[in-house]
Amino acid sequence: MPGDTALARALALVRDLRARCPWDRAQTRATLRPYLVEEALELDHALKQGDAARLRVRDLRARCPWDRAQTRATLRPYLVEEALELDHALKQGDAVRLRNELGDLLLHLAFQLVIGEERGEFDAETVTRALEEKMRRRHPHLFGLGDKPQSWELGKREPGTGHRSVLDGMPATLPPLLMAYRLQERAAGVGFDWPDATGPMQKVKEETGELEAEMRDAGNGMRAALQDEIGDLLFAVVNLARKLAIDPRAALEQANDKFTRRFEAVEHLAEQRGLDLGRAGLADLDRLWDEVKAG
Repeated sequence: MPGDTALARALALVRDLRARCPWDRAQTRATLRPYLVEEALELDHALKQGDAARLRVRDLRARCPWDRAQTRATLRPYLVEEALELDHALKQGDAVRLRNELGDLLLHLAFQLVIGEERGEFDAETVTRALEEKMRRRHPHLFGLGDKPQSWELGKREPGTGHRSVLDGMPATLPPLLMAYRLQERAAGVGFDWPDATGPMQKVKEETGELEAEMRDAGNGMRAALQDEIGDLLFAVVNLARKLAIDPRAALEQANDKFTRRFEAVEHLAEQRGLDLGRAGLADLDRLWDEVKAG
């Protein structure tokens, strides 16, 4: 399809995959959120080491001193910011904001494509062709190129790279909670996984017991040992969430929002009753907290 724009071809490829691949078809905005941040940080790491949008960027770089002065280095902070703003729009489920944030991210990608063209490194066509070839390699059974891969993670290994761990390539700047989720997901992709949530639940209990024992034996004087046990417990909880098909980030976001609403309600009640939060005892605050929870 030489006459098609790069963006149109990428969209056509995704539509085709969603029509013929069960995994791609099952993806939703919520399930894709973890990958959005990972891919943005992978692009950010690469910087460190849409056609209409691209034409607009070329025009801006020709006529606007600020746009012309931008480099990969100066644009890096905006990439992560735009990806996180898009991630927040996905969380909120606001279609208008989502549309706007997708446009902002598309503009950033257009900047990177134009800079690549200016430097003679790549253009939209080569980027799109590389994407198409990668998706065909990872879905050989859909394009008459071979059998279906036994493992998605093994199928993602690029040809000519030799033996490499399925954990390779994770951005070092990935937020720790998301890093834990993706490490477990990649390991599970090659069979290193519990059959159901029973195993992870037992692991959470085991790690809780080890933390309690460390607290009894070490008290507050052994911060390194306590930190190690806390880390193991958090990792186990993330794995439990994964086996229950729950995004741990979304679950923690929900818990944060709930705590914020309840604590603000406690503050409001305290103000109504003339209670100084800073001087109130824990018993008084607990009563207000329980009242808010009950309401």
